[in-house]
Amino acid sequence: MDLKNRKDIVFLVLAGFFITNAIVAELIGGKLVQFFGLFTQSIGIIMWPVIFLLTDLINEYYGKDGVKKLTYITVALISFTFIVLTIAMNLNATSFSPVNDHDFRTVFGQSQWIIVGSIVAFLFSQLIDVYVFWAFKKATGDKHIWLRATGSTLVSQLVDTFVVQFIAFVLPGKWPFSEFIVNASWGYSFKLLVALTLIPLIYLGHYVIGKYINKGKEPAVDLLN
Repeated sequence: MDLKNRKDIVFLVLAGFFITNAIVAELIGGKLVQFFGLFTQSIGIIMWPVIFLLTDLINEYYGKDGVKKLTYITVALISFTFIVLTIAMNLNATSFSPVNDHDFRTVFGQSQWIIVGSIVAFLFSQLIDVYVFWAFKKATGDKHIWLRATGSTLVSQLVDTFVVQFIAFVLPGKWPFSEFIVNASWGYSFKLLVALTLIPLIYLGHYVIGKYINKGKEPAVDLLN
């Protein structure tokens, strides 16, 4: 990797934000909040619009291999986070610790269920996103960025939302199945609404990245091999 090459620098920045957002979403995911008084969701859902945007930009500039390899790396790092949390929960706190064992396990124990669900859902949804994105791109060429970005999100997030919420909240007994269907449906609708509102940012991201990379006029380096 050449850190003087603008395309490499852009990939590092996008990858850094991508991985950070995914892990933070797992760690804060145990907190449930009501949106608009209509439906209950994990607070981690607020991180996913950024991941939508980053996935589309990485897809566009670094192709299938870029998203797939970054997805595998992210899954490995989320798994590493799961292992660290497991070790931390099994080490006893001292009597003067500001966070006792019960509180620590209450917060991060639920995060473990969300991490398990997210690993499964994230892996499948990201791979689905890649192939749907490139199916649209093959059909439309370089036109209709909004179509391939939103279309791939529409399909991939159907899988992601229902799988992660089933594993995270139904299996540990937090929600009955009927509540899961309602909340997952609302969560999916929320993600689609956010995906539509992100369309201007997708175009802005394309413009900024394209201008930055082309300004350097440096030969592209294939940093994925």
